[in-house]
Amino acid sequence: MSYRAQRPSAPLDAFIERLWHCADAPAHARERILPAGTVELVIDLVQDEIRIYDPASPSRVRTYSGAAVSGTYARTFLIDSRQHASMMGVHFRPGGALPFLGIPLDEIANAHVDLEHLWGREASELRERSMEAGSLTERFEILEAALVQRLRRRRSRHPATSLALRAFEDPLDVSRVRDLARLSGLSQRRFIQLFKAEVGLTPKLYSRLRRFHRAKDRIATLDGPPGWARFALDCGYCDQSHMIRDFGAFSGMSPAQYLRRRSDTTMSDHVPEAR
Repeated sequence: MSYRAQRPSAPLDAFIERLWHCADAPAHARERILPAGTVELVIDLVQDEIRIYDPASPSRVRTYSGAAVSGTYARTFLIDSRQHASMMGVHFRPGGALPFLGIPLDEIANAHVDLEHLWGREASELRERSMEAGSLTERFEILEAALVQRLRRRRSRHPATSLALRAFEDPLDVSRVRDLARLSGLSQRRFIQLFKAEVGLTPKLYSRLRRFHRAKDRIATLDGPPGWARFALDCGYCDQSHMIRDFGAFSGMSPAQYLRRRSDTTMSDHVPEAR
């Protein structure tokens, strides 16, 4: 599979980590997508259909149009990797999708939605123009222009959400929700409601998910199994069992299973699905 990613230009780079494109479907039929606490906009440039499968019941499929949004997930889901024949997308920063979608993000948590439901006719027009583009550079330019246009109608993120996101990205910061609420000048209940609307998950769940994501990224750099007990402590878990429980909840795998199954031939947060 070929893959190319680039950071968008300002002002989009404050909200979006990367624009990406992949081509040439891999040999395996399905991939498991691991949650990262972020939102993804995906455009299939071949088929006007995106298929999402339930890991607990792989025969169960939900279909969406060729331009769709993946909300903030706290669990894994399966995709049809044959759709990687030509696909592009937007990987938003945590909390970065809010200005572009125009709805509270908790409304689409753990779910996909057709982009047309959020953008109207602009969604299909974006896909059509991207398909007609003569080069990948032109496709990225079309995508950036559409995102800038949406950003002009943006709703600003509350400073309390930004404060919490920074705290949760620091592995040494053990800030509690009530402490962050106090620092922001909000009641704990209002703080949680605000964070859910702007990020998609509760602060506590999001913090757990980002810890899992950091641990997962560290595992991806290993050549072989580490001392798992020490590894768990270094990643901020109470003990090895604590880490295993979180891995199971968020990915359906243990850390050791992830180490065995991860592949350098897949996109970040994608794992080839075992037959």
